[in-house]
Amino acid sequence: MSLEIERKFLVKNDDFKKVAFQQKILQQGYLNSDKHRTVRIRIADNQGFITIKGVSNTSGTTRFEWEKEIDVQEAKQLLTLCEPNIIEKTRFLVKKGIHIFEIDEFFGANKGLLIAEIELNSENETFEKPSWLGEEVTGNSKYYNASLSKLPFSSWK
Repeated sequence: MSLEIERKFLVKNDDFKKVAFQQKILQQGYLNSDKHRTVRIRIADNQGFITIKGVSNTSGTTRFEWEKEIDVQEAKQLLTLCEPNIIEKTRFLVKKGIHIFEIDEFFGANKGLLIAEIELNSENETFEKPSWLGEEVTGNSKYYNASLSKLPFSSWK
């Protein structure tokens, strides 16, 4: 059990791919996407996870998060019970200064969307911003993965 402090940004271009030190294929679905708590099932390459997240604070940067690794076969079975629209994306990891950005390139119904996240130790911690980092969308719930599973990027006007 821990608090997750993170900020989210849109990404201007794919220059981050040139400096990424790792990438993973992710599939994730939601057993529950209520705004007060989400229960997510994720497969990252060959690992399975179940994650529970609480409601964000007023700035949208901090919320309770609990995650546990589960058997990948169990995760595949649980994905079949999830709400419609499984999220598919590739996650790229990029080090900038002392921080690591996680950049998600979405596919399927969210194709064309690029979102970067950075986890911090405190809400006002400073960090180096790479040139490919765009507009901040921290706290904008339409960019939460649970929201993207209900109202995909391709349906936005």
